[in-house]
Amino acid sequence: MENKRIGLKDYLVIGSLIFGMLFGAGNLVFPVHLGQLAGNHWASAAGGFILSGVLLPLLALVALSITRARGLFELALPVGNWLALAFLVLVHATIGPLCATPRTATVPYAIGVAPYLPANLQQVGLALYTGAFFLLAYFFALKEGKVTEIIGKVLNPAFLVMLLVIFLMAFIWPMGSLRQPAPTTAYRVSSFANGFLQGYNTMDALAMLIFGVTIIAAVQQLAPAKRQVPLATAIGGIVGIAGVGILYLGLIYLGTTSRHHFAIASNGGTTLNQVAHYYLGSFGNALLLTLATITCLTTAMGLLIAFSQDFHQRFPQISYKNFLRVNCLVSFLIANLGLDKIVAWSTPILMFLYPLAIVLILLGILSPFFNNHAGVYRWALGLTVIPAVFDMVNALPAVLRNSKFNQSLIGWASHHLPLFQAGFAWIPFALAGLIIGLLVWYGQRYYTSK
Repeated sequence: MENKRIGLKDYLVIGSLIFGMLFGAGNLVFPVHLGQLAGNHWASAAGGFILSGVLLPLLALVALSITRARGLFELALPVGNWLALAFLVLVHATIGPLCATPRTATVPYAIGVAPYLPANLQQVGLALYTGAFFLLAYFFALKEGKVTEIIGKVLNPAFLVMLLVIFLMAFIWPMGSLRQPAPTTAYRVSSFANGFLQGYNTMDALAMLIFGVTIIAAVQQLAPAKRQVPLATAIGGIVGIAGVGILYLGLIYLGTTSRHHFAIASNGGTTLNQVAHYYLGSFGNALLLTLATITCLTTAMGLLIAFSQDFHQRFPQISYKNFLRVNCLVSFLIANLGLDKIVAWSTPILMFLYPLAIVLILLGILSPFFNNHAGVYRWALGLTVIPAVFDMVNALPAVLRNSKFNQSLIGWASHHLPLFQAGFAWIPFALAGLIIGLLVWYGQRYYTSK
């Protein structure tokens, strides 16, 4: 078995697993919205978006396979037991009931229901829709039967087919030119950087740190030799990522060309609904709503189950069912804030967590060069926390950001932290922490060997 060669079929299997993990109906709205905002600067914005929304999840997988960690907790363990647990809880809460799980209900509502309800019925409609959504999700998460398998094998591919049909029609009969729509102010100056930051909203790098161990286990079955696992993961990941990248490019294309007919919407769900109606009429809207709801339902079930199982393992005194009930209830309550508010309130959390996650991923990949030394992790992540806190404050919704205290913090950071205005103040801090950590490690080795 150690000499078994991995063939093209195996790479396709790994790629399809990674594609299935990264793709979710919730990811539809962000590239479409990006296309509208970026206008004729769509190419550089798309490059940034794909780097953070697609390549980072692949690097997370590679980091897990290189370190042989069974998930985020073990990957972060060199920092310390309690800090690793705290980071695990924060990430789980973010991709769970605080942000990602509520979004699975609000995305299909924004795509297929909200455009047809008057303003005075929006809140009632949202409550009814999200209530029914999470009741179904709770029921299926308890059963975990054939329903999930049928949805995954039949209805999710049907959703992809519909998207590909719309892409094909959009290329044959484009709504407009990619060169004409003017970018918004933010994308006129730094489209690549803003595209990169917009990719945080997919939350796929965070999700891969939690769920990537499942893919690693599948790769290990296909590649029994341990030395083959990182390379097989990387090659299979490239296959899966190519599919996700093509999907994102198609959605960005739709968003950009839609500017010739539709104004910039508050979210990509509204735009996707308008595009579906433009090409397929009312039938397209009905089909899009149905398939998006079902696809988001499977995503919600996966998130609900993973969160409840992991927390039950960490805190066995509380049952899996109780975690599931609380998760569904909190997700329902937050979902009723609406998609726009969920995105607005999740952005500061992501601006704090993503720099730490990126640094942790890169440290995991580089760990063989410094024997996974805890000091390197602590210095790099410890210094990254400082600008990440300022980035979080800068991304707060206006009601909090405009307070006197927060404005003073933002003003200080603007003058003293390089790259702060672009959202990348963490990069020089992370590099400084890495260099200090490596110097400390080399110094310890030198004095120990004498």
